[in-house]
Amino acid sequence: MDTTNRDQIRLSDRILSALQLSLEQDDLKISETLTKALELSMTRNTGGGEFIERRDYPPEIEEAMSKLSALKDKS
Repeated sequence: MDTTNRDQIRLSDRILSALQLSLEQDDLKISETLTKALELSMTRNTGGGEFIERRDYPPEIEEAMSKLSALKDKS
């Protein structure tokens, strides 16, 4: 089994992919859980308990957050 591509994909990329799928399926509960996991995966090992994220999110994540907000409004 070739793991070259697998080793180059970040955990946050895989979680984002799952989040996008859950949003397409209008699954609010799973989307919220995946959003928490995405946030954790992006901020782990980055400054301890008082760490505040100062980077802008990539457009794909911004779009997913907008879709999540719209799904919450719809529910």
